[in-house]
Amino acid sequence: MDKIEKIKILYIDDEVNNLHGFKASFRFDYTIFIAVNVTEALAHLEQHPDIRVILSDQRMPDKTGVQFFGDIREKYPNPVRILITGYTDIESVIDAINLGNIYRYIKKPWTDTDIKTAIDQANQYYLTTSMLAIKNEELQKAYDELDKFAYSVTHDMRGPLLSILGAIDIARGIEDVADIREILSMMDKSVQKLDNFIQSIHDYYNLNRGQMKISDVRFDDLVKDLQDIYNVTGKTNRTAFDVHVDQQENFRSDEMSLRIILNNLLSNAFKYQRKGVEDKFVKLDISVSNGKSVITVQDNGIGIDEANVNKIFNMFYRATSEEMGSGFGLYNVKDAIGKLGGEITVDTRLNDGSTFKVVIPSK
Repeated sequence: MDKIEKIKILYIDDEVNNLHGFKASFRFDYTIFIAVNVTEALAHLEQHPDIRVILSDQRMPDKTGVQFFGDIREKYPNPVRILITGYTDIESVIDAINLGNIYRYIKKPWTDTDIKTAIDQANQYYLTTSMLAIKNEELQKAYDELDKFAYSVTHDMRGPLLSILGAIDIARGIEDVADIREILSMMDKSVQKLDNFIQSIHDYYNLNRGQMKISDVRFDDLVKDLQDIYNVTGKTNRTAFDVHVDQQENFRSDEMSLRIILNNLLSNAFKYQRKGVEDKFVKLDISVSNGKSVITVQDNGIGIDEANVNKIFNMFYRATSEEMGSGFGLYNVKDAIGKLGGEITVDTRLNDGSTFKVVIPSK
């Protein structure tokens, strides 16, 4: 059984006997640091930033407890502050509580029960505020991501629509059939781009809002649907499409996530081929054994510049301007693989193609 780490407590008092008595009483319950003055206390805080609770006597020769707590509040805001004081200092205590310099106070003479109750309550307060700070940080990141998401989505959706509207405006003044066909071709590309972008957003939504449905997966059946699509794409682009599936055992996973991974990797492999090159190819190899699947997608296309490899899985990042991608595809791939507990590696060279290797454990 793992040993539970004791919470760290700092106690400041100019009476040495009080310090040693405190440490003797609570050394089995907490990790205790003691300080006879402010200088020693600050040294402990510097060396142990994970101190959760600070107890300080109010009446000390160099500085009062209230003053000390007020001084450290900005630099050390996380530790919960408890003041130990007598009845004569109640007014100072009330002011300190109102200013937020202390969490609570303990009256002298105190008992072990008073101290332990106060520390345990302070620790709960520390955990609550720490979790709140983490959630606030996560929320801020989510808002930042949403701003970026909204801007990029509206920008990338308006582009194809404006192209279509522009083509329609031009077509109104054209009578030559050949010119009209050229305009229609431009419009078709814009519509395809918009459709691909909408599909990428749909994939993103499914990954981030939907629940995974774990079931038995037969890769032969899964790949057949994709072959029907990409065999046509391969013939159109004169790109050979080779598929090999070797599944020796049962495999359980989320089929939707696997479809998103395969579709995006294959789409990129066909999309980013080098124009005018003979013997273009895309290869898909899937093997299932020893409780995991290994998916490899290889092409001899334009490849990726080494300087961009670490960025290709970022949302909205496009490594090339040769084809207008959504900037969502590989982000969705990495997200789906992460949810399945897998990993992806990339071997690529500029103008020499890319190989994406995905390893996913069976659920």
